[in-house]
Amino acid sequence: MANIIISPNKYIQGKGELANLKTHVKSLGTKFFVIISGSGLKRVGDKIKSSFGADELHFETFNGECSKKEIDRLLKLMEQNGCDAVIGVGGGKILDTAKAVAYYKKTPVAIVPTIASTDAPCSALSVIYTDEGEFEEYLFLPANPNVVLLDTEVVANAPARLLISGMGDALATYFEARATKASNSATCAGGQVTAAAMALAKLCYDTLIAEGVKAKLALERKVCTGAVEKVIEANTFLSGIGFESGGLAGAHAIHNGFTAIEDCHELYHGEKVAFGTLAQLMLENVPVEEMGEVYDFCMSVGLPVTLAEMGITENVEEKIRVVAEKTCALGESIFNMPFEVTPEKVYAAIMAADALGCLYTGGDCDCGDEHCCC
Repeated sequence: MANIIISPNKYIQGKGELANLKTHVKSLGTKFFVIISGSGLKRVGDKIKSSFGADELHFETFNGECSKKEIDRLLKLMEQNGCDAVIGVGGGKILDTAKAVAYYKKTPVAIVPTIASTDAPCSALSVIYTDEGEFEEYLFLPANPNVVLLDTEVVANAPARLLISGMGDALATYFEARATKASNSATCAGGQVTAAAMALAKLCYDTLIAEGVKAKLALERKVCTGAVEKVIEANTFLSGIGFESGGLAGAHAIHNGFTAIEDCHELYHGEKVAFGTLAQLMLENVPVEEMGEVYDFCMSVGLPVTLAEMGITENVEEKIRVVAEKTCALGESIFNMPFEVTPEKVYAAIMAADALGCLYTGGDCDCGDEHCCC
């Protein structure tokens, strides 16, 4: 199997770059189908419109879920309006939907994240959910986006929790790539892990550890500092290339399991992935020093380290066994781990990760053992 690395054709990041959107995408088409949320249209719609002529854009409001039904709806509207290129503006589910619509219409796509909450923007992948928000499948695309444009001024004005969620998603990148490489498994890019992908994944992790807390504090004051710029790049580009060409493993599979639990539906993608990372590390039985660094990071930026912080406080065993079964569904990335994985092992890892989180935070453990040190 060959070593393969893939990436978007062009990645642009900088303050005020949304005003230059037409300059960066004009070669892609003549009339652009813009998929955006209602709140996103209010926030950045005028900036986008001012960059184009009135007859070059058609805005369509996203219904909230990257589902087959929503993709089909948008495909029909794109055809009705005579558009020949797609622009996705917003968060991960909008961007994944835009990529899927462009794929089925065989048109170019430009991706404009307004938040840095996931590593979706740069990837040749759309995560498809049911209309109710439960994970359904991965749609692997033949190419990465033509253009990814990220205006750091816009991202800095978004709630800090969204950037923190992006750090949770990015946190998994290095550990999943490391596991995928150890098992010689295929990545989303269709080959084995390259040295370049591993280097980007490690840089992603190192950036989070060095800059994460500073970026969180800056965004809570609505300012864009050098730390914010570095974390935006880590969340979006380094994690995007790192996960796709480095591989997915335990953390994202465990995230997918948690999507089946209604208690977690208010959590962002990266918040669930962060806890999935802790569970993956427990599954691997990594040294306590490495585990401690990851727990310390999560607590310092406000990512969940216990099931209670995930919203799961009742019928814990029953729910986590459901998560473990979903995690080990046929075709899941958990099987990229470099050893045999079973639902029982995943269940044990999740419960142990929760117990350690309770120990670190001084919270209550749900293990049911009256002699537990938590």
